Amino acid sequence: MELLSPLTLVFVRHGVTDMTITQQLSGSGVPGPALNAAGRVQAAKAADAIHAIGRRSWPSAATASRVIASPMVRTQQTAAAIGRRLGVHPESEDRLREIHFGQWEGRTGEEIAADDPQIMHRWRFGEIAAEGGESFANVGERLDGLLVDLAAQHAQLASSGNDEHRTWVAVSHAVAIKCAVGLSMGMPANRWGAIWPVPASLTMLQLRISTTGQIVERHLMSVGSPTD
Repeated sequence: MELLSPLTLVFVRHGVTDMTITQQLSGSGVPGPALNAAGRVQAAKAADAIHAIGRRSWPSAATASRVIASPMVRTQQTAAAIGRRLGVHPESEDRLREIHFGQWEGRTGEEIAADDPQIMHRWRFGEIAAEGGESFANVGERLDGLLVDLAAQHAQLASSGNDEHRTWVAVSHAVAIKCAVGLSMGMPANRWGAIWPVPASLTMLQLRISTTGQIVERHLMSVGSPTD
């Protein structure tokens, strides 16, 4: 099977918000909070780390040429910082949004567990979804659909005579990133919750794609690498 030059996807978790600090759940049911002062500093540092790929770090990777981001406020702000550093305009992609927390939106894990001490453990390990929200499997399905589409786009560019190694940046959220990694690595969904990308961290996934646009191999290069 003939393979194209690799496509490297760099997932960036957004910087911190006030709700990150207070450990309140912030999902895709609402636009969500903005980055706080610390989060804006983190976004700038993440932008520097992205700019370094293919230059001062990860010399085997291509320099980043595209930024896509969840439509939520904190990811749009993080993507804007990265876009300014790279000189590219970020694109919005709904499938990168965070898990929908339903009735748990805005609450802390401690508050949710007050009536059922096991409920957050069961949620983290994929046994249940938040009431009115998404399951890990739901999130994994939409993230996988995005990866399939990005692979097809990479193949389309190659078919027009531009077969080259590309690095694209995807600015997203903790649960969305862990689901993308878990599914890509063939892990059972009840283990995805054990993956913890910290705020403003980089998670790198390299796709090997056939000339027909199919993902043949997925290689995990790093998980949750801090940029502070």
